[in-house]
Amino acid sequence: MYEPSVSPVNPMFVCLCLSGMNAAVRATVRVGLYTGAKVYFVHEGYQGLVDGGENIKLATWESVSMMLQLGGTVIGSARCMDFRAREGRMKAALNLVKLGITNLCVIGGDGSLTGANQFRTEWSTLLVDLVKAGKISDDEAKTSSHLNIVGMVGSIDNDFCGTDMTIGTDSALHRIIEVVDAITTTAQSHQRTFILEVMGRHCGYLALVTALACGADWVFIPEMPPDEGWEGHLCRRLADQRARGCRLNVIIVAEGAMGRDGKPIGSEDIKKLVEKNLGFDTRTTVLGHVQRGGTPSAFDRILGSRMGVEAVMALLEATPETPACVVSLSGNQAVRLPLIECVQVAANTSLFLLVLSRSFENNWNTYKMLAHINPPDSKSNINVAIVNVGAPCAGMNAAVRSAVRIGIIQGHNMLAVYDGFEGLAHGNIKPITWTGVSGWTGKGGSELGTKRYYIISLLLLSLYCQLIKQSAAGTKRRVFIIETMGGYCGYLATMAGLAAGADAAYIYEDKFGIRDLEMNVEHLVQKMKTDVKRGLILRNENCNANYTTDFIFALYSEEGKGVFDCRKNILGHMQQGGTPTPFDRNFGTKMGSKAVLWLTDKLKEVYRHGRIFANTPDSACVLGMRKRALTFQPLAELIEQTDFEHRIPKTSWWLKLRPIMKILAKYNISLDTSEHAHMEHVIKKRVSMPAPLMKKHEEEVEEEEE
Repeated sequence: MYEPSVSPVNPMFVCLCLSGMNAAVRATVRVGLYTGAKVYFVHEGYQGLVDGGENIKLATWESVSMMLQLGGTVIGSARCMDFRAREGRMKAALNLVKLGITNLCVIGGDGSLTGANQFRTEWSTLLVDLVKAGKISDDEAKTSSHLNIVGMVGSIDNDFCGTDMTIGTDSALHRIIEVVDAITTTAQSHQRTFILEVMGRHCGYLALVTALACGADWVFIPEMPPDEGWEGHLCRRLADQRARGCRLNVIIVAEGAMGRDGKPIGSEDIKKLVEKNLGFDTRTTVLGHVQRGGTPSAFDRILGSRMGVEAVMALLEATPETPACVVSLSGNQAVRLPLIECVQVAANTSLFLLVLSRSFENNWNTYKMLAHINPPDSKSNINVAIVNVGAPCAGMNAAVRSAVRIGIIQGHNMLAVYDGFEGLAHGNIKPITWTGVSGWTGKGGSELGTKRYYIISLLLLSLYCQLIKQSAAGTKRRVFIIETMGGYCGYLATMAGLAAGADAAYIYEDKFGIRDLEMNVEHLVQKMKTDVKRGLILRNENCNANYTTDFIFALYSEEGKGVFDCRKNILGHMQQGGTPTPFDRNFGTKMGSKAVLWLTDKLKEVYRHGRIFANTPDSACVLGMRKRALTFQPLAELIEQTDFEHRIPKTSWWLKLRPIMKILAKYNISLDTSEHAHMEHVIKKRVSMPAPLMKKHEEEVEEEEE
């Protein structure tokens, strides 16, 4: 257990401007202060580190208040040529030594982290030169003999090796999908071909995931140049889609897309090709830097907060022998990777693609199956029915679309069961075709229909909480109490609380009593004495039968008299509204595809003499994310892990994040550090590579060996 105390750690920040960074800054500052450290802001990135003076300032708890919803970075960023020269790095080292700072937290892309790695590598020689120049004393050099560095990756391109997601990527995808949804509505009405160019000079992640999320007909990315003769293939593809009744064609282009000859493929080039060969009414949109702006998504806020906490823990545990590390995300697990390995991989294009390719290849293969493979002429003898049960949720239609099309590609007869198990009982079953699921990826709810209440949208919930906090910011000394849905599961209340900076989130899994409520009220009373005169309390709908939302509202109102007033909101079913996020569309698409492919393989295994023998434990499985991968788990195994009375798991990984929310809200609690991210290695990870990239990699390796 880690107890709040005075610590020699002095983390500071160097940032580039990307959505979600402020959450990382806020978390690192507050957890740093929680440990008893002095925490400094470095304004204007490396330039501020070189210039020193007013650019390096002490951070306070209140200085990072009300910044979760802000895009970019509140401490600024700037290109810095000075830091690229040794003289500039000497000035930066001098500024750190004079302030007694020996711990550096860097939030940026591969360029920023490469600079940080170089800075740390030559730190000892910089100190020697400063002593020789008489700018620091021997004692100062001895005190600052070692520089600890921890990096967090901020990049909308998701182009850093070793992490599944970088800070800012999900927010950029939100901006892109908003534009796609807005434009495609008009394009579909007028029977148009729509070409969207997105960022991605060297990495096609944004383009590829956008193509998956909107069901694009074609995607151009730098990692996978199209085969020779792609022009004819593209035109045939578009014409075939129109012939099937599709009124809209969508083509996504990464700005760095190129052909196998190395020549760029731009959106205007594609437009001219389509108009000349097909005569289709075609429009192009180049998004540009709009992708970088806007309010960060709930995912980025949570990711930034988790990374910030882990960065401080890494600094606390660092020794002179500990290599500088990068805090990364693998599945839903935080991991640490050696900074020098990540930088070396980034500098080697072939090796970079090799390490990135496992996650990339999953997306690429799913997209190819859904967009580039035509249904076979021959049919299998398998009928597959798809049914939605339980609660409709964002991303469900994307999963159905993917499952239907993958099933058709496998030659199966695909059937849709409408209105859940009730529809199954009444025979409400109809064939469903390839075009029957066109445009489903962006639709909310369930097109097949189902029964039961709706699942909450974490995105809408967190944004709603943020709007309430902003409203409270204009009205001093006000506390909002919000009831969320979720049955007995407190995941959404907890994650929304973390994303919105709540003061407390009451859930069923984390038992609480009247003393806890009294402590929370007293916490808010003390908070109102600071510059932050607002509060946010979340309550999961079934967290406690006696401590209802009305009871908690009445308690807070009574005990807060003369100090703060209260407002309450019961959000209800508005939480399920809206279109699915890019994550839900992409996740649902990959799950639908994986489910039907698994089902196809299983049916082949158990088919004997014209009959199906589905009598093994794994004949009924649940597909879901388990730590770092999508896995199929037999229902028989889940029986022991499930609380059937309350419809929740007996153990949940996200409960470990609740102390983070409390620490960031300034509760004086102990932090369990018995489980923390371990140092892993980038190059030793088991990876695979698409054939063209593998050939290129092998050729480069042969050249190096020669």
